[in-house]
Amino acid sequence: MGKVKPQVIEDDEHQSVFERVAAIDVAKATGMVCVRLPRRDGARYSKVWEVTATMGAVTDLGRQLMKDGIEMVTLEATSDYWRIFYYVLEMCGLAVQLVSPSQAKNLKGRPKTDKLDSMWLARLTEWGMLRPCFVPPAPIRALRDYTRARTDLVRERTRCWQRLEKLLEGALIKLSSVASKLTTQSAQDMITAMIAGERDPRVLANMAQTRMRAKHDALVEALTGMFDSHHGELAEMELDQIAFLSERIGKLEASIGDTLAAIPAAQGVNADGTTGPDAGRGPDAAVLPAAMRLAEIPGISVTMAMAIIAETGLDMTRFPTAAHLVSWAGLCRVASQSGPRSRGGKKGHGNAYLRSSLGQAATGASRTSTFLGERHGRIARRRGKAKAQVAVARSILVIIWHLLSDPAARYADLGPDYVARRTDRDKKIRNHVRGLRSMGLEVTLTPAA
Repeated sequence: MGKVKPQVIEDDEHQSVFERVAAIDVAKATGMVCVRLPRRDGARYSKVWEVTATMGAVTDLGRQLMKDGIEMVTLEATSDYWRIFYYVLEMCGLAVQLVSPSQAKNLKGRPKTDKLDSMWLARLTEWGMLRPCFVPPAPIRALRDYTRARTDLVRERTRCWQRLEKLLEGALIKLSSVASKLTTQSAQDMITAMIAGERDPRVLANMAQTRMRAKHDALVEALTGMFDSHHGELAEMELDQIAFLSERIGKLEASIGDTLAAIPAAQGVNADGTTGPDAGRGPDAAVLPAAMRLAEIPGISVTMAMAIIAETGLDMTRFPTAAHLVSWAGLCRVASQSGPRSRGGKKGHGNAYLRSSLGQAATGASRTSTFLGERHGRIARRRGKAKAQVAVARSILVIIWHLLSDPAARYADLGPDYVARRTDRDKKIRNHVRGLRSMGLEVTLTPAA
């Protein structure tokens, strides 16, 4: 056997060895700080002390660490308690990294105290053995707060509609069996009339609009029930809550648009080279705004594009390749290989908000006559809709990475017949014939007239 040339693997940026480091084991009210410094004779030593998790105390800590010449500060991602340390120390001009508890866990069998945990975290930082989590810059963090608040309110509004439907079922009103959704204007008018005291099913059915008018007789049957005053009181509360949430969602959407437009990297470029919050929206624009570029992907709206940008950020240099972004989002399994065996690893947790948006986009794209729609159908036939949704979500995220990496890039659909055009016709025929013969059938091929 010939001599095998060894593979050269360069260290990543986070694998650098640091001389002066600090680590903080974070708790709700305090943080245990450990600083690792060199002596003049080359030996190293640690300093450990406790700091209160307040703005003033953490600012003083930042000044002390700057005075000590600390090159890297490591925080363990404990709930949201790390935020005050990360934001304030970052503001003081220190290099700060956030690491997952799974990366910083101490060895089994060793005693566990806050002091020992901070010392172990400092040693791992010193040796460059920690992989930092992605923490977006301040403007993206503000955008993320808005988009996540909107997502939470939309989910709460959906729960209100579900409670309202359950209430109608309890009153023996089967409106949702006839109307496509309770959110339609016709359904809302009927519910409002029942709250106001109208009980005649024929009068209520006459409120149907557009295509629902053709279902008049079915509506009369569905609206015949036992809806009384207490149902009306509860239904009115749910509708008021829905109206309140819709108003708040509208305000959040306006704030999301303004916040994203104020970020220079998200702005477009006009044909004359000028940029700004309103630039890049004309038909002859040189570069579209980031949200509009992503909205060209099937299944993604401008609102969804803003939510995706809030999770991924606009700087794709944080993810060296599209595969890194896919892994961070939790849309692929962890590698598990030993010797000749390769097992299907566990799926990572990833970013739940990003995965939710991509799942919705994949579902929307599956209904289109595009490359992504055809890909969803092709995979769903073989492996089921759940795996097809994840596969298309992954494809969408790869496209997003390329569009954000190159602002001048635009999405161009490959077409629903892309795979068919690239498939060898004779090879496909041979595969079908082999499959039929394996079932004991004789096959004769006759070209169509």
